[in-house]
Amino acid sequence: MSERSAAPVGAEVLVASNRGPVSYGLAEDGTLTAKRGGGGLVSGLSAIGPDADAVWVCAALGEGDREAVRRTGGALDPADTGGQRVRMLDIPAEVQAAAYNGIANSVLWFVHHMLYQTPLEPAFDAEFRDRWAAYESYNRAFARALADEAAEGAAVLVQDYHLSLVPGVLRELRPDVRIAHFSHTPWAPPEYFRILPDDIAGQLLRGMLGADRLGFLTHRWADAFRACCAEAVGGIGDTVIGVHGLGADAGFLRERSGRPDVDERLAALREQIGTAPDGTPRRTVVRVDRTELSKNIVRGLLAYRELLADRPEWRERVVHLAFAYPSRQDLAVYREYTAEVGRLAEEINAEYGTDRWQPVVLHVKDDFARSLAAYRLADVALVNPIRDGMNLVAKEIPVISEQGCALVLSREAGAHEELGDAALTVNPYDIVGTARALDAALSMEAGERRERTARLAAAATALPPAQWFLDQLQALRETTPKRATS
Repeated sequence: MSERSAAPVGAEVLVASNRGPVSYGLAEDGTLTAKRGGGGLVSGLSAIGPDADAVWVCAALGEGDREAVRRTGGALDPADTGGQRVRMLDIPAEVQAAAYNGIANSVLWFVHHMLYQTPLEPAFDAEFRDRWAAYESYNRAFARALADEAAEGAAVLVQDYHLSLVPGVLRELRPDVRIAHFSHTPWAPPEYFRILPDDIAGQLLRGMLGADRLGFLTHRWADAFRACCAEAVGGIGDTVIGVHGLGADAGFLRERSGRPDVDERLAALREQIGTAPDGTPRRTVVRVDRTELSKNIVRGLLAYRELLADRPEWRERVVHLAFAYPSRQDLAVYREYTAEVGRLAEEINAEYGTDRWQPVVLHVKDDFARSLAAYRLADVALVNPIRDGMNLVAKEIPVISEQGCALVLSREAGAHEELGDAALTVNPYDIVGTARALDAALSMEAGERRERTARLAAAATALPPAQWFLDQLQALRETTPKRATS
């Protein structure tokens, strides 16, 4: 018989994610400072109201978080969390690092985004097996915490690739609860998923299939998961699969983008951009991304350089606002990629820039107000990922672009499923094709640009974050829970 926890009197709704709704900074004098985050899950938990008896289970990700857990026992002060009940887990740092960086971000992310340089990587050796053992331990810690916190028949919503094994473990511990898992990334097709060792691939799929319900951002990713299960474990059994395309929060974006700090950034950006030789405002190509390998920033810059080379009439008439905020700098490959983005931007400015015109305005310091200012300015939005689960930037820019924007969108972005009809579609590997799309977008008549923007904004806001979460919760509550087998 498997070890099972007795059902305590606990929470009716639980969310589990690697990162929680709050993080802590630790000052030299021992003072802890809480910083609350945002996003769809925060909006969702707020939407269900204080009477839902919800709890969020997350991991301590830094020394400030760990100190907060030591002082509170893991039940965080509601004053720090916006009134939400949060249980933060102090999993040993070496286990957390091996699971998070060693497996989730260096293996699972690379598989689902199809990022490996396969002649050289991956090589699943004994060290990988040690890291996988840490990933198993990490997932077990979450499952045990959820089992301890959940009321009889509770609804548990597990988030993303960091916690793929949690549903299966939790099913054994608490067969009474309803379990959902949502994948915020793409899902690899079977021929790429088979890169993983066979036993690991099977364990990963069976872990997820412990859920009553699995959620994906697009039908494409859901279909890929089904195909992987058919090949590796004989199908999905009685697990239900749903598609929930996370949308932009129009109300928040419009309110936040009208605040004074955004107006100040907007004025500063306009000064940086300047005017064309004929005195008219320069056109803008805007991208806002983390320097994540899948975001394809380097090829975007190469396409912009191709535009300037092939269409010299755009020189001094357009500026590329490229906001590339460093990501995962504890991994060498990400540091190298971030450096290459900066090097290429400098190269384009040196090649084409003049005393009056800087072709690329690159910002690398994360500044949300400045990002929103760029959204408002955008004539063209460039979103060209190699592969993306959704890509909310593609959905957010059309909502607040002041003059309307043409969206140049990779066919490999999950958002393409909803926005493709109103966007200019590109192959993310095709530099010449992307340059031509940029030319078409910059040349688009104002009326067509506004009409496309209206269609983009309507599609982008069809399922805002709060409703996205509530839809999944309702669907899970209507699902009869499985029973674990002994």
